[in-house]
Amino acid sequence: MKPTAVAVIGLGLMGSRMAARLLGAGHRVRGYDPDPARMEEFRVAGGEEAGSPVEAVEGTWAALLSLPNSDVSRQVCLEDAGIAAAGRPLYVFDATTGRPSDAVEIGQSLGEVGIEYGDATVSGNAPVAAAGQLVVMFGGSTEAYEAGEPIFTAIGRSHHHVGPVGAGSRMKLIVNHVLAIHRLALAEGLVVAELASLDLGATLEVLKDSLAYSKAMDIWGERIIAGDHLPPSARLRQSHKDARLILEHGRQLGASLLLMEVVEAALEQGEQGGLADFDNSAVAEVVRRRAGIGRWPEEEG
Repeated sequence: MKPTAVAVIGLGLMGSRMAARLLGAGHRVRGYDPDPARMEEFRVAGGEEAGSPVEAVEGTWAALLSLPNSDVSRQVCLEDAGIAAAGRPLYVFDATTGRPSDAVEIGQSLGEVGIEYGDATVSGNAPVAAAGQLVVMFGGSTEAYEAGEPIFTAIGRSHHHVGPVGAGSRMKLIVNHVLAIHRLALAEGLVVAELASLDLGATLEVLKDSLAYSKAMDIWGERIIAGDHLPPSARLRQSHKDARLILEHGRQLGASLLLMEVVEAALEQGEQGGLADFDNSAVAEVVRRRAGIGRWPEEEG
């Protein structure tokens, strides 16, 4: 594949791994993040540093965004020194987990200056991103989806065109909705096994071999058993943010959300109990604390 120049804006747990995959696939990568430490790590990895979002897209055909929320996406795309100021045709692929309505609004505003936007949300955490095994869920035009294939192939094991702009964000919220329930269900089951004096390794092995199996067991099972929630592959506070978005989205549609409400309450308790920057597997610590067998000192978040 002929090397191309791509911008990556947001170089945190996910963005840095996606940038590394693009570099490894032969792309030139220009990057921007407001955190100087992240910028230095990116430079050492072979990336080209930029001083702003609009500077990052200079000489590139596309930008990949990986940001904390869609409010930050709006700033990066539309405010001073944002991507819109580039004033030329460009593709923007936004992997940020945010409100679907924000994706639609950002896409419309960028379209007015000739920039094609799609919400290219991803399923996976930092280790999954580092291995290039993300699943990409793209909302946008067919043209933009086809143009983005070299990026999606570099960062993921599969990619899906799920509808117009906004559909990628909706699909991501649905995926995270189910996944968050699986993660809490696994934590709850393992804590019950712990209280019952069952061998937790054997319990996990049986769960994986049974109809109860989910990929949550592969990703978080050992961490939950060990109570090992640092360093994070995805932070509990980000999962809590996602849970609030999932509830907001579902309520707008009139959906029943009883299970997700239980998950959100557990994540709220974890964030307030000092677990905000732990891995999202730390929802198990919330379950353990409720049972009186917590393994980490409880701190006010």
